[in-house]
Amino acid sequence: MTAAGRAMAEAAEKESGYNEESTDESEEDESEEEPKLKYERLSNGVTEILQKDAASCMTVHEKFLALGTHYGKVYLLDVQGNITQKFDVSPVKINQISLDESGEHMGVCSEDGKVQVFGLYSAEEFHEMFDCPIKIVAVHPHFVRSHFKQFVTGGKKLLLYERGWMNRWKPSVLHEGEGNIRNIKWRGHLIAWANNMGVKILDMISKQRITNVPRDDISLRPDMYPCSLCWKDNLTLIIGWGNSVKICSVKERHASEMRDLPNRYVEIVFQFDTEFYISGLAPLCDQLVILSYVKEISEKTEVECCARPRLDIVQPLPESCEEISSDALTVRGFQENECRDYHLEYSEGESLFYIISPRDVVVAKERDQDDHIDWLLEKKKYEEALMAAEISQKTIKKHKILDIGLAYINHLVEKGEYDLAARKCQKILGKNTELWEFEVYKFKEIGQLKAISRYLPRRDPILKPLIYEMVLHEFLESDYEGFATLIKEWPGDLYNNTIIVQAVVDHLKKDPQNRTLLRTLAELYTYDQRYGRALEIYLTLRHKDVFQLIHKHNLFSSIRDKIVLLMDFDSEKAVDMLLDNEDKISIDRVVEELENRPELQHVYLHKLFKRDHHKGQRYHEKQISLYAEYDRPNLLPFLRDSTHCPLEKALEICQQRNFVEETVYLLSRMGNSRSALKMIMEELQDVDKAIEFAKEQDDGELWEDLILYSIDKPPFITGLLNNIGTHVDPILLIHRIKEGMEIPNLRDSLVKILQDYNLQILLREGCKKILVADSLSLLKKMHRTQMKGVLVDEENICESCLSPILPSDASKSFNVVVFHCRHMFHKECLPVSNTVSSVQFCNICSAKHRGPGSTILEMKK
Repeated sequence: MTAAGRAMAEAAEKESGYNEESTDESEEDESEEEPKLKYERLSNGVTEILQKDAASCMTVHEKFLALGTHYGKVYLLDVQGNITQKFDVSPVKINQISLDESGEHMGVCSEDGKVQVFGLYSAEEFHEMFDCPIKIVAVHPHFVRSHFKQFVTGGKKLLLYERGWMNRWKPSVLHEGEGNIRNIKWRGHLIAWANNMGVKILDMISKQRITNVPRDDISLRPDMYPCSLCWKDNLTLIIGWGNSVKICSVKERHASEMRDLPNRYVEIVFQFDTEFYISGLAPLCDQLVILSYVKEISEKTEVECCARPRLDIVQPLPESCEEISSDALTVRGFQENECRDYHLEYSEGESLFYIISPRDVVVAKERDQDDHIDWLLEKKKYEEALMAAEISQKTIKKHKILDIGLAYINHLVEKGEYDLAARKCQKILGKNTELWEFEVYKFKEIGQLKAISRYLPRRDPILKPLIYEMVLHEFLESDYEGFATLIKEWPGDLYNNTIIVQAVVDHLKKDPQNRTLLRTLAELYTYDQRYGRALEIYLTLRHKDVFQLIHKHNLFSSIRDKIVLLMDFDSEKAVDMLLDNEDKISIDRVVEELENRPELQHVYLHKLFKRDHHKGQRYHEKQISLYAEYDRPNLLPFLRDSTHCPLEKALEICQQRNFVEETVYLLSRMGNSRSALKMIMEELQDVDKAIEFAKEQDDGELWEDLILYSIDKPPFITGLLNNIGTHVDPILLIHRIKEGMEIPNLRDSLVKILQDYNLQILLREGCKKILVADSLSLLKKMHRTQMKGVLVDEENICESCLSPILPSDASKSFNVVVFHCRHMFHKECLPVSNTVSSVQFCNICSAKHRGPGSTILEMKK
């Protein structure tokens, strides 16, 4: 159960100055479920009326309200409750007021039996006095039209009055004999009424009664617990009586079922019971609004007493209902009211519901988006309220997105969720610099500047420099790392750089070796374009950004005397940077700066040589010593790739250091291959390398020297036997082996020689077969080509005399020679061959060295 209705009504009660004790205040517990309706008391003229009189009935039109009282007065009110007209109808209680759809005609009945039907804007009027109280009156919905001048009254009989000839009203009895008629609802061509026995529906077209819905609980007095009727539409009637609800649908009867039955019938589509007694009903889309009369046992006196009436919204189901919302209403004087004292009226077009009691009129409305946001704010659901306001910003009237956002930020701050509050500032404050600055000072007051620092705007808008400086000073006093992060992330134009630099310098006086402060100071110097100072700090710290700083700000002139420092920090990056910018720092300058650090000099020259073998040629002689000292594995590749290296100097250094491989290479390059081979054999004792060397040189004398040197060394002989088969005839080596010499693995070596020889024979035979097969294939192809015919017609000419190859007169004899190259000659135009062979060749192709073209055809006639 929600308490929104009671809270609304109580608030309105306080506003009106009405003080009345209410019971069971403890029931007004907060609920997490949002109410569906909002409530306010109808005041202004209504308040004045009900201070002296009591409400007995009310009818609602879309343009105005009509209120009847116990003192026989009828008041026309606007929707705010202001009195627009007053009618003194009777000295006693007004039982019912009825209006047609136009709102131009009104029917009124009272307890003294008086019935009046009159025009609000015309002189048209009808009066009738009955000898018994008339409880109900209903005018035709289209009474304004001349042919619908009808109304019905309910007392002991249901009477229909129709205006006939000469404007006389003619009554007719529609129903009687079942007790007093206490409620009538007229919709379209259907009239529904309730008497002591149940509810009936009359079809005014056929003047037939089409249904009778009996009363469920006959123990209830019909005058104390009256029936509530409500037409949802032209064919749907809602009945509430006691604690029972029925929803009836009027349907057309099929022609085959007619017989003597009415052409319409009624089907009960929904039926369910409620917890309390029903005082009124109204439709709300596909749901129902039910006003209930409640009784409860007082905790103090243990006596049954009247409680606050309830307004429930339910979803009808076939045999039950689902409660959507339930509100208890604190209306004036609810302790003395009975079920019959409450009425529920509604305005169809606006979803307005009027709860009428003798001393109070409360209006219930469907809640709009402003009300929804109010409820969310009341429940401190600020984020949902903000989202709802953003979605409905064009329709809400009461709330502003900014106000909700600021309330949300304050709420988060009060809860101690400072980071979330600061993050929400970005979205809520937007580009409003004044609000930003206000919030920053608020965060400062609670000692939470750090929380908002990450979310301060840095571009569009930009706050006053003082704001950013205040935050930076906060970090500088307590968090060097956080301070460094802000300096790195914030653009340098947000604050006064000089002030911050001085603050950092002051802190460094207390802690000169603090790397974080030094690094930050270097960044500040960079923002201030004092790149020299920044570079000195970066080099002292050996910071990785030093190279980026040099490149970005072109500080090559500042590092001419700091090359050693850069190389010590990161030689690879330093060398790459120096080589990429040779035009700014020359090779000679770098070599000179590194003169006292030969290991660094070598690194630089080595990478220079890798990039370009010729750029540092003047230092190649120097590099021989550097490679020999610091990088011997790359010495031999250097000697091989360099064309500017002095060989004598290199040989001298290699011989001094006993670098055999390098010495062998230099000797061979200088043409002294025999000395090189000897050094391999004597120094390296490596027959495989010696054989490889001999293969590279491809010199018979070297092979002879190698055999002579190896002839008395069995291991060397084995190596030669295994490797020289394709370069030297193995027989020459075998003949020189001394008889009786023991040679390791001789059998395997001889087998390998034979296998290599056999492999060579197989390769030759295979190649021969392939060659023969290809030759035969090409010969056949040539033969097929030469056997083909050649077209000779009038367009062909003799290549010698250039006249047509065929005579114009076909009867004359001719002799033509056609070569395989498609050149054609008259027989007499060909030169006489001096050779004995009968084969002739094309003169043109022979002259162009295209190869001979023997004749393929000789044509005679």
